[in-house]
Amino acid sequence: MMTNMQNNFKEDVPNPVENDAKKRRESNTDSPLNQPGLISRWINSLVDMGLGEPLLRIGTNLFSIIAIGLVILLVQGFYRQGENPLSANAGQVSGPVVTESVSSIPAPEVNISIVEGIARSAQIHTNVPSRPRDEIAIYTVQDGDTVFGIAEKFGLEPQTILWGNYEVLLDDPHSLRPGQELSILPVDGVYWEWLGGLTFGSWAEFYGVTAADIIEYPGNNLDPKSFPDYENANIEVGTWLIIPHGKREFVSWSAPLGVTRENPASARVLGAGACDPVSGGAIGYGYYVYPTNKHYLSGFDFSTKSNHLGIDLAGNEGEGVYASDAGVIVYAGWNDYGYGNMIMIDHGNGFQSLYAHLSAFNVGCGQSVGQGEVIGAVGSTGRSSGSHLHFELMAGMKVNPWDYLPPP
Repeated sequence: MMTNMQNNFKEDVPNPVENDAKKRRESNTDSPLNQPGLISRWINSLVDMGLGEPLLRIGTNLFSIIAIGLVILLVQGFYRQGENPLSANAGQVSGPVVTESVSSIPAPEVNISIVEGIARSAQIHTNVPSRPRDEIAIYTVQDGDTVFGIAEKFGLEPQTILWGNYEVLLDDPHSLRPGQELSILPVDGVYWEWLGGLTFGSWAEFYGVTAADIIEYPGNNLDPKSFPDYENANIEVGTWLIIPHGKREFVSWSAPLGVTRENPASARVLGAGACDPVSGGAIGYGYYVYPTNKHYLSGFDFSTKSNHLGIDLAGNEGEGVYASDAGVIVYAGWNDYGYGNMIMIDHGNGFQSLYAHLSAFNVGCGQSVGQGEVIGAVGSTGRSSGSHLHFELMAGMKVNPWDYLPPP
């Protein structure tokens, strides 16, 4: 009975803790703050419709754009706070400005010798191309000059030097001597004296040009109007004329061709060394050896352009000269045309060999010699500028000895 009374008492007496909790639950349930808002309901409805994920992406992109825009605005604001050095003179008025004079301070001298690197000094001399000329130039031959060197110096062919100076050089390049004065033509060609005796047109034709080429050439200082008929131009006899691009045969200064043992008399015009006819004698082998100890040039090479139809082989005064092939001596003595002391051998097979500027003879006329036999000594007689051997080979014409000699 006591127990029942206690139970009834508990039921009749309210519990304050439970009452407070109940009241809070009721109040939380009924508060408008706990009720779902319009935006929440709208979002929930969109999620229920399956549009939640697209809305999330759009929102994220929109937030990124807004954030970037805010960063740009902040950066611009930051830099506006600093003074713009370029706008410091913005308040100046236009017009002339008075400036203070500043005294110049000389730059310190620099010792170029201690500056590292390559110093490039100014070139004071300027090479100016020479202008074309029409007049003849006079050149004085210097020690060491050659026909080829002089021609190259003036941009001409070697034969032009000879053709322009026959009175001095006689078409012989060996005649060149220091101190000689040469006429240097302005163009390749011939310089010759008009002596009359034939029509001017035929005279010009002999040199391979026309009368007009000569008369109208400015370097000849002729008035074309004075010659109504070029072919029969009445040019004063004795006038020296430039024949532009003309050509002529060289006047032979060398030994004649065809000096054989049977007819050596053809060499009598050369000087006292000509021999009498010889019958029999040694016959050559048809191949040739070097006539000197040295097998290289010391002077002119074979050249039809300079009228040098032999080779100048090096040799010291007194060194031996050897028969290039076996044969018979058909000339042994002095030559009047620049060769000095000369020997010629007829090899009996259509070939002859010639040895010039000798200082001594070891053989005489009509003597048979073998290949390689000593026939004389190297020298510098005749028209020679130094010791060497002028060597020629002939077979009806002058041939290039290099084509018949063995390799050096």
